[in-house]
Amino acid sequence: MEYNLIQKKAVQELQENCTEEYLWKCIITFQGYPFYTSSGLPFTYTLKIGRKGEFTKELFIDRRESSKSLAWSSVRLAFEQAIIRRGTVFARPKEIADVRGISYSYSLLWRFGLIKVPEKVASKLQGSSDKVV
Repeated sequence: MEYNLIQKKAVQELQENCTEEYLWKCIITFQGYPFYTSSGLPFTYTLKIGRKGEFTKELFIDRRESSKSLAWSSVRLAFEQAIIRRGTVFARPKEIADVRGISYSYSLLWRFGLIKVPEKVASKLQGSSDKVV
C-alpha cells in the first residue's frame, strides 16, 4: 500500500525525530489506513474528537465486526521500547513489550519504519503471504 505525501512526510519526520510528538502526528495521519497484524489480519483505526475539539488519546481499532480500543499509553510504551532497542529484529509482537494491544502497535511501529522484523513477518504485515518490500 502506498503512502500519500502527508503520510510520507509524517513518517520521515518521525524517523528523523523519534519523539512522542512525531509519533502522535503519524497516528493522526494514518487513520483509516489499511494495516495488517503479524498473522496477516487486516485492521484500520480511527480517533475520536473530544470535548475540546482535539483528538482523544485512544485508537479505535476496526477489525471486521468487532471494534476494540487501544490506549495511547500502550502504544507509547511499545514505542519507547522500540526506540531503546533500535536495530533489534522483533520476530513477534510481545518481544517489544507485553502490553495490551501489542499486535496492533507492532504493525504501526513497523509501518512507520521504527522496528525491523523478519522477512516472513514483513510479508504478512504488508497483507500478503508471498511478497516482501
